[in-house]
Amino acid sequence: MRVRSRPIPKVPTQISGLDEVLEGGLPRGRTTLASGGPGSGKTVLGLQFLYAGAMAGEPGVFVALEERAEAVRQNALSMGLDFAALEKAGKVAIVEARLFGEEVISGDFDIQGLLGIVGGHIKKINAKRVVIDALDVLLRVFADPRRERSELYRLHEWLIDRGLTNVLTAKAHREGETSGQYEFLDFMADCVIRLDHRVVGQVATRRLRVIKYRGSGFGTNEYPYVIGDHGIILFPLTKAELAHQPLGPKVSTGLAGLDTMLEGGYRSTSCILITGASGTGKTTLASTFVQAACRRGEKVLYLSFEESREAMIIAMLSAGIDLRPPLRAGKLLVQTGLPEAMGSDDHLIRALDAINTFKPDHVTLDALSACVRMGSEQAAFDYLMRLVSILKERGITCIMTNQVSGIEGADEELSGIGFSSVVDAVIQLRFVETEQEISRQIFIVKSRGSAHSQRRQSFVITSRGIEFPDAPQPPTVHARPAGRKGGEK
Repeated sequence: MRVRSRPIPKVPTQISGLDEVLEGGLPRGRTTLASGGPGSGKTVLGLQFLYAGAMAGEPGVFVALEERAEAVRQNALSMGLDFAALEKAGKVAIVEARLFGEEVISGDFDIQGLLGIVGGHIKKINAKRVVIDALDVLLRVFADPRRERSELYRLHEWLIDRGLTNVLTAKAHREGETSGQYEFLDFMADCVIRLDHRVVGQVATRRLRVIKYRGSGFGTNEYPYVIGDHGIILFPLTKAELAHQPLGPKVSTGLAGLDTMLEGGYRSTSCILITGASGTGKTTLASTFVQAACRRGEKVLYLSFEESREAMIIAMLSAGIDLRPPLRAGKLLVQTGLPEAMGSDDHLIRALDAINTFKPDHVTLDALSACVRMGSEQAAFDYLMRLVSILKERGITCIMTNQVSGIEGADEELSGIGFSSVVDAVIQLRFVETEQEISRQIFIVKSRGSAHSQRRQSFVITSRGIEFPDAPQPPTVHARPAGRKGGEK
């Protein structure tokens, strides 16, 4: 007889993205091991887990084997986690149990004394969670590997017998492997999380991977994360199904001629790629939409990786596009950033912070081609895939520009990094050289979910903006002569 499966109870960490990877959180009443090299965020993970529990009514004890208790409080406060207030309220206890290397490493030394101290704090605040930070420091006290294992299993059983959900942190080598001396930790723990801080293409990046999780499914990939002002934030793509919002109604591009070519304009919630060689008018076309959207009362977030805010605004004035009024009115927010200044994960968290606080209706990114300078094409692809996925899930329209080389730029992959297949509309701008002059043309490569013009349309950039001199004019409607009625001759 087949017994119906029952999921194991879990405890949410409240760490952004991590619970999604863990399919709900850490195993309740069991042991989780978080290992990683220096700067990977092991202690941060433990602090966030303990703080979330205390705020949810589950007090916890933090055992610091390597740092002073006051340093732990200050480090937590830098992320907005006020442990001093929680200690005062009886929701958290920080136990300073640093070892200085002068402890007895032979004879009858064991962890019974430490367990007694920790047990007293657990009983005092009725703790449900325990974090033991830098467990490897404690294990080094024992010269005999057999003693190490026996004392660790003793600690493990002590925690489990009391029904405590516990997180143990330990150091790992740079390549992500737990020290061979302590590899038995991976086998003992019910959930093993590996944190890795690496440098790729001279850009620092962090990745998290769940190695094992007894009794539960979990995301098996490596997931990028950052440590910011609010602690650890993951950017997982774990779902097999897409949660994108459907394409919405048409919104005007700001140009009557282009609206005609697109049979009404861009689809809201869509991702539009404007591609072309340098000087074809990509930023001008994108800024035209920004101005039109702001005039309609909509909010636009402009992410610029190629120009400062002031330089972009001044440059657009020559094309008759003045973005200063929507800036002053709070309808436009321009966020600039040098791609090389940080990794793609940090750029993504900056964009997300702006999206969460500004709550735009549309996002413009100028330019997609600059994102490669965040480290590599893969880093740029990860950044863009996650950003577009987030925007589509929230129903935000996204317009991206991309620069291709060559005077026509027609033979290259439109985005340069294999990204064009996920966008909904592609607008190609190009130069056309004749014997007399070089002119500009616009062509709608695709417009998902909408009919569109199949012809190339010439355009010019004037002091009044983009104009379509050869665009078909709407039919002229002649007014009837005054005083005549429909039935009169």
